[in-house]
Amino acid sequence: MVDRFKAKILIVMIKKPKLVLIDLDGTLVDSVPDLAVAVDKTMIDLGLKVHGEDKVRNWVGNGVERLVKRMLTDDLHAEPDEDLFAKAYPIFFKHYTEANGKYSRLFPGVKLGLEQLRSAGFLLACVTNKAESFTLPLLAALGILEFFGTVVSGDTLQYKKPRPEPLLHAAKFFAVNPNESLMIGDSMHDVEAARNAGFAVVAVSYGYNHGVDIRAASPDAVVDSFSEIDPLFCK
Repeated sequence: MVDRFKAKILIVMIKKPKLVLIDLDGTLVDSVPDLAVAVDKTMIDLGLKVHGEDKVRNWVGNGVERLVKRMLTDDLHAEPDEDLFAKAYPIFFKHYTEANGKYSRLFPGVKLGLEQLRSAGFLLACVTNKAESFTLPLLAALGILEFFGTVVSGDTLQYKKPRPEPLLHAAKFFAVNPNESLMIGDSMHDVEAARNAGFAVVAVSYGYNHGVDIRAASPDAVVDSFSEIDPLFCK
């Protein structure tokens, strides 16, 4: 009851933005099934033990390069042997290119939520740490690329989230000030990036945050469904 009351207080205080930036993996799309297929096929090619979808689900959210390192070390932060990584990365890239968009699904409420935001007149952009070669085909395959005025991928700029540059780049594209902008994401990096850029931030409760409750990052609000976002704003 206490957490629910706090959430209502936060909802009342959110100023309606002009620009809404949205993370991809773990926020819009459950991409773990694609990634798990690519991970296990890579491990088989390397003659190593496969991991399975449940383990991969705890590894995603920080880009493909970090995922491959976690795949090779079975650890969130460890660094693999450089030669093994150099061998594994192109193999994974091949398998993920083939799997991308085949098994992923939109999270419940995402399509409705995007339609609500577009109908309400918000400027929309997708900001992700995923490389553009994976991002654009995935958005297209799931039928949501059309919602976004621009897409900032992990290799669009020199820096990725949690650095503020990707968010500020999108705001500059639309000529909108950071204090008129909102970031929606599922991870600590999304919240940190928003704070670094001077954005408001809403988090979804269902995404990829390595088992940590996203409320610990103190976003402005937390929602259980993407379709709950538009009603948050003070009209």
